[in-house]
Amino acid sequence: MEIEGWSQTLTAGPLLLIAAAAIAVLLVLIIKLRVHAFLALIIISALTAFATGIPTGEVVPVLLYGFGNTLASVALLVGLGAMLGRLLETSGGAQVLADKLIGIFGEKRAPLALGVASLLFGFPIFFDAGLVVMLPVVFSVARRLGGSVLTYALPAVGAFSVMHVFLPPHPGPVTAATFFEANVGYIILVGLVCAIPSWYLSSYLFGKVMGRKINLPVPSILGEAENVKNPPSVGLVVMLLLLPMLLIFLNTGLGTLAKSGAVSEETAGQGWYELLRALGETPIALTITLIIAALTIGKVRGMSGSAIEKTFESALGPVCSVILITGAGGMFGGVLRTSGIGDALENVLSDVGIPVILAGFVIAAVLRVAQGSATVALTTAAGLVAPAVLAGDYNALQLAAMVVAVAAGSVVLSHVNDSGFWLVGRFLEMDVKTTFKTWTVLETIIGVVGFSIAAVIFGLAGAA
Repeated sequence: MEIEGWSQTLTAGPLLLIAAAAIAVLLVLIIKLRVHAFLALIIISALTAFATGIPTGEVVPVLLYGFGNTLASVALLVGLGAMLGRLLETSGGAQVLADKLIGIFGEKRAPLALGVASLLFGFPIFFDAGLVVMLPVVFSVARRLGGSVLTYALPAVGAFSVMHVFLPPHPGPVTAATFFEANVGYIILVGLVCAIPSWYLSSYLFGKVMGRKINLPVPSILGEAENVKNPPSVGLVVMLLLLPMLLIFLNTGLGTLAKSGAVSEETAGQGWYELLRALGETPIALTITLIIAALTIGKVRGMSGSAIEKTFESALGPVCSVILITGAGGMFGGVLRTSGIGDALENVLSDVGIPVILAGFVIAAVLRVAQGSATVALTTAAGLVAPAVLAGDYNALQLAAMVVAVAAGSVVLSHVNDSGFWLVGRFLEMDVKTTFKTWTVLETIIGVVGFSIAAVIFGLAGAA
């Protein structure tokens, strides 16, 4: 947001000191004083605005602009994704898909089957919800086949983590896409290229190693998985998981054809062409998928309209905190951009020769380690490097790689200040030391491998 008639008079040194102090105070508020991240981000955003000399009368408009501009895209995608995931969750779709894959892959490859099912199911559903849904299936398979539960659990929990980190409609990559003005279709493409190898190394292979080293019994915390009456078919579940991706790719593909000149300007301007592109816009693609899901696994299976409505309603409450924190992170990023702090960081990075993609990864990783929240780490890091990214004249594929790189930094070194650390540790009934050996290492491998692949894609896209 540009403020008419005002320009920043502070030099890069004071501005960067203000940014460092703002981040330090933010971490103290969240970690030491246990202030909720949403409130802490609002406080720090306002204080930073005043400290950097933004005119008093413009402080609130700057805060609201950053908050609203972020939520305009993030809230729709996160809300729709959560509703779709909840409907699939309560219908028994996850268990049906997992059972089918185990039947296809065989008992010896059960960990691979559970991981593949979690990768598919992890597209629309959030990490914690997917974990709760899939773990009863994981535990039942582990009881039936024997051995350490880590062999079966780590491929599944790691799959949900990589999908949550790298792919829309999850809030992290969506937020970074908003800051960097990146194309969601390209982010899905680059995210998949990074997510699958990251999962294979960090979760499947690492899970097999840890399963041999640590003989962890099957936990009793969740009991036996419940059998859902009249669950949807495997084909229907897979179709619902793939439909939004296909629609979004339709938008990206048609847009690429138009830009490359393969499609004439006359054709690209026709109503049917624009309609097809509109169907592939992410909010519309998710809405279409949600309507089809409500009809096919809701109405057709005998669910009443009120039951479907209650299912959707139950999905929105848990994601409100994520949405608000994301919006507040966008507010902080907006203040940083308006005040000129982002431009100062860009100049410093240019002077010391640190590539922007590496700076985004490192900043996100440092914030992740310091305060635990991947969402806060990603939104803050993306806000800081956004001016450098937008000024860099990068192509669409490079911007997508940049999003994935910053998201990768936000996942590394999960430890005791991360709710996911305790969630996984307690569900699997591991002590803290074992959780460090398994979950923390797994998350770090995901981040490092994901960043490495994204950096290679970034370099190749720039050279092309």
